[in-house]
This record gives sequence, C-alpha cells and structure tokens, in this order.
Amino acid sequence: QVQLVESGGGLVQPGGSLRLSCAASGRIFSINTMGWYRQAPGKERELVAVITSGGSTSYSDSGKGRFTISRDNAENTVYLQMNSLEPEDTAVYYCNVRAGTVYQTDYWGQGTQVTVSS
Repeated sequence: QVQLVESGGGLVQPGGSLRLSCAASGRIFSINTMGWYRQAPGKERELVAVITSGGSTSYSDSGKGRFTISRDNAENTVYLQMNSLEPEDTAVYYCNVRAGTVYQTDYWGQGTQVTVSS
C-alpha cells in the first residue's frame, strides 16, 4: 500500500511564504514525476508544478517565479516552496506521484489547505 503524507499548509498573510512537503512511503517503485496540484472552491484541480526524476521542472503560469519545486529521491519526498503568496493562491494543495515502468500509476495525497488572507 502506498501512502503520500503532506504537511506544511496553513494560514499566511499576503506576501508571505509556505513550504509544503509530501513524503511517499510503502510499496512504491520507479517513481517518475512528482508534482503539486491545487483546487480552489468552485474550480477544477489544476497543475501547480511538476518535477521529473532527473530534476527537470515545469510550472503553471500562476506559480512561475514565485514557487519552487524540489525533490529528495532518497527520501521519496517532494517539496513546494511558495513565496509572495496571494489570496488567489488559496486552495487545497494535493501531492501527486506517478510511478511505474511499463504501466504508470498516479498516487495522490489527502490534500493540505493553504489560505492566504490578512
């Protein structure tokens, strides 16, 4: 069984920073991409950032220049450093891990709430 445990969400003022973490454990092998998605109330889930096993990164337009994704392959952990947060960043943030060789499987965390408000 695979578990993704997220941490680091919370309430922050506009302009502040948060660092999200997601640790994968259990029977998970050949991790390829690790990423973060978010879902705001009344909106669809959207990609925030993704990082490959080789360290290549990709960001949504909303996060580019403010967010940094990184990973620790030895610990099967992915991080999202979020700076200059805006009220529009308020959402539930979900960790995603895609693993497998011939067949890819997506695993999801339970979500962590990020609220940006004064």
